[in-house]
Amino acid sequence: MAVVVIAGSSGFLGTALTERLHANGHQVRRLVRRPATEPSEISWEPAAGRFPDEALTGATHVINLAGAGVADRRWTSARRQTILTSRVAPTTLLATSIAATGRTDLTLVNASAVGYYGDRGEDVLDESAAPGASFLARVCRAWEAATEPAAEAGARVVNLRTGIVLDTGGGALAQMLPLLRFGLAGPLGNGRQWWPWITRADVLSAIQHVLLESVISGPVNLCAPNPARNRDVMASLARAVGKPAVLPVPGTALHMALGGFAAELLGSQRVVPDALLEDGFGFTWPDLDQAAQHLLGE
Repeated sequence: MAVVVIAGSSGFLGTALTERLHANGHQVRRLVRRPATEPSEISWEPAAGRFPDEALTGATHVINLAGAGVADRRWTSARRQTILTSRVAPTTLLATSIAATGRTDLTLVNASAVGYYGDRGEDVLDESAAPGASFLARVCRAWEAATEPAAEAGARVVNLRTGIVLDTGGGALAQMLPLLRFGLAGPLGNGRQWWPWITRADVLSAIQHVLLESVISGPVNLCAPNPARNRDVMASLARAVGKPAVLPVPGTALHMALGGFAAELLGSQRVVPDALLEDGFGFTWPDLDQAAQHLLGE
C-alpha cells in the first residue's frame, strides 16, 4: 500500500485521482489550506511557507496538482502573478520539504502543462523539445524549476506536461458542451493549430502509472499519442452529439472575450507522449473519434 500526499486534491483531476487511489487500496493524505476537518487532511500554508513535518512521515509519494485556473478570469497583471505564484510557491515548499527529510525513496510527481512549449506550429514536440517564450511557457519553466531541490536531494521527480483534458465532468469539454449540443461549436480561429488532447480517464491511468508503477523521472508529456488539429477535435466532438461544427470562432472574438488566454487556444502544439510510450504505458482512448463517442455518444 502506498501512502500518497496530495496537494490540489479538490480540483478537476485531484478529486478523481483521490477516489481512484482510495479504490485501489492506497492511503491518501490531503493537503488543505484551511483547518483540517477529517483524519486524512493536513493543513498547510504554502504562501507563508508553512508545512507540517508529519505530513511526510511514513509517506511514499507526493503529488502536486495545485495552481490557480488559467481560463476562468482575464489575465490582468495581478492575475498573471497569481497564476505564477500559486504554482511556484506550493511546489517550492514541497520540494524543499522533501529534500529536508534526507530521504531518497520519496517520489514527487508535479503538475506542469504543454504550455511549456509555447506556439510551435508544425514542430513535433517530445519531452526533449525546447521551451517556448509565451507567458505560460515561462510559468511552466518556473514551475518545473521549483522541483529541483527534491531532485538534487535524490528523490525521484516527474513533471507532468498535461494537455487539454477532455471529460464531461469539468475542464474544456464541460465548458464547450452547451455549444456543442446546440450545434454552435466550431474551429477556433482557422482551426489548423494542433491540440494535444487526452481523456481524463487516461490522465488518471497515466498518473497512477507514473506515480506507483514506474521509475520514470523528468518531464512526461501527458497527452494522447495521436495529436489532432483543433478543427478535427471540434468536429469529432460535434459528431458524437450529432451536431455540425462549422461555425468558426474568429481569433479576434476570442481575444476580446478571453484576453491573453486566447493566444494559448490559438497556438499550435503538436505534442507526443514519447516518455509514456517508451515506458510501456497503454492508452485506453488513443483514437479521437472513439474517445469523443465514449465521452459524448448519445
